[in-house]
Amino acid sequence: MPKMFEFKIHHKDKNSLARTGTFKTPHGIIHTPVFMPVGTKGTVKTVSQDDLKKIDAEIILANTYHLYLRPGEKVIKKLGGLHKWMSWNRPILTDSGGFQVFSLAQEKGLTKNTKFKTAIKIDENGVEFKSHLDGSHHYFTPEKAMQIQHDLGADIIMAFDECAPAQSSKKYFKEAMIRTHNWLIRCKKEHEKFSKKSQKKQALFGIIQGGTYKDLREESAKFVNKLDFPGIAIGGLSVGEGKHTMLKMIEKVTPHMDKNKPLYLMGVGTPEDLLECIDRGIDMFDCVHPTRMSRHGAFFTEHGRFSIKNTRFKTDKFPLQKNCKCETCKSYCRSYLRHLISENEILGLRLITIHNLHFLLNLMRTIQKEIKENNFTKFKRNFLRKFKSKNEKI
Repeated sequence: MPKMFEFKIHHKDKNSLARTGTFKTPHGIIHTPVFMPVGTKGTVKTVSQDDLKKIDAEIILANTYHLYLRPGEKVIKKLGGLHKWMSWNRPILTDSGGFQVFSLAQEKGLTKNTKFKTAIKIDENGVEFKSHLDGSHHYFTPEKAMQIQHDLGADIIMAFDECAPAQSSKKYFKEAMIRTHNWLIRCKKEHEKFSKKSQKKQALFGIIQGGTYKDLREESAKFVNKLDFPGIAIGGLSVGEGKHTMLKMIEKVTPHMDKNKPLYLMGVGTPEDLLECIDRGIDMFDCVHPTRMSRHGAFFTEHGRFSIKNTRFKTDKFPLQKNCKCETCKSYCRSYLRHLISENEILGLRLITIHNLHFLLNLMRTIQKEIKENNFTKFKRNFLRKFKSKNEKI
């Protein structure tokens, strides 16, 4: 039996950096490459935990920032921790809240007519920010992020990092990277302190930053790698920098990683990106994309993305995708699903979400099989050729 948080590599593709593996956690073994559905506020939007188990989601995410603000990590701890509270007995990963601290202030208009730094105040000790819910003031430090995540009780927890805005200068990206490195050391110390007091076992992952600068990414990768975490994440990508740039940053990072640790690319989850990044050695992914597009009536097929709102689906008697084995495709036709979305029926959102998540999870299982059979490169080429052929603007 593998030791707790041991990452075991099972197969390596001969023509790429793609590989399969297993990562052991207290709530089960995760098979990689893996896509992790995002349950921001303790729920993957519109679907139940039973729905997730039926499509065999091995691990889901929850968001530290949101759960801290409401209902509060102490409430969740009092009620038995995140797994018991949300009735999910499989692995959970919580992020540190860093990305939300830096991004939601802008999204919710808290930085309107002001510079970025006026909505959040950053110093070497931590970050003061306003709640997007009521504008109340809060202060996160690396130690606070660790305390919250230990109270939540996820299997995998993330270090507190500074995710600098995409338009930052190289000078600021470097400052943010150095600050992230300093906070990472503090996160590790605090995590070790909590771990000694608790029976609960949690794996802390470090996060690589550095913006879109190759030298900064290399420097950050080397720094994080030497701290010997059970896994390492790449943050600050897929935030508008372009696919080509994102892939170049990944290529700069992977040579400096311990190949016996899982590598997690945060916030990435389109079929195209999954294939390209697995090709470059990434093992773990998460993204709101499949659930968010579901709420707009968009769905995946092997030929691309389509909008169920399209008039041509009004009398379509076929499932979203032929031969798909998800609950939605086994029972419902496109015409009915279009009707549900047109009428703003919640069932429509749930059914399309189930299909989109099943599509990505099934894609990952297929990729695992293709890597095992040393056929990943051919599979990737054929999948992308077919998938990109009929993408609609949605």
